[in-house]
Amino acid sequence: MSSPVDQRQTRAKEVLLTALAGEMSVTEALTRARQGTGAALTDASRALYSLVEEKRVTLTDPSPPGTTIEYLGRGYSFWFWGAMAYLAVTAASIYLLPQYSPFIYVRYVFGAVAVLYFPGYTLIEALYPKKEDLDSLERLALSIGLSLALVPLVGLLLNYTPWGIRLEPIVVSLSILGVSLALVAAVRKESYIRLAAKAK
Repeated sequence: MSSPVDQRQTRAKEVLLTALAGEMSVTEALTRARQGTGAALTDASRALYSLVEEKRVTLTDPSPPGTTIEYLGRGYSFWFWGAMAYLAVTAASIYLLPQYSPFIYVRYVFGAVAVLYFPGYTLIEALYPKKEDLDSLERLALSIGLSLALVPLVGLLLNYTPWGIRLEPIVVSLSILGVSLALVAAVRKESYIRLAAKAK
């Protein structure tokens, strides 16, 4: 026998499906689910999230960003600004922190992630712009694997330049690579969001 919470959740799902089929906004559908079932907002939200996970409901933005600049100015791009902030903190740990213990360990940690994860992460975001293309574990594994492939190529190219393989050229080249791939990913994600909204 199901618990009262499960019964409310099931009833909330039914009300949400009916409301969303009637072209209601998500806010209106959640309000109707709360009124129709007596469920709290968190319970109604969990029911909606459950419907999305079960792929019974697809949520799209009614006013998607029209340009990449607009995309970067909205909540979609937290991943992008987080990546740029990480690059800035890494550069700060390399150039601003004293280079002796215990500060040097901060540099090691940020530098290791910047070399072993960040280039692959931005490439994966560019190659697979849709969240549902890969799950989190696949993204993590591919990010590390592709970083291990990209960074030696950058080092090989730097070896044949006048700058050579030194700290500053490596930091600059990996930063340029990361920012470039992140911008490509942002363009692809924005176009996907716009196309998904038009398809509805």
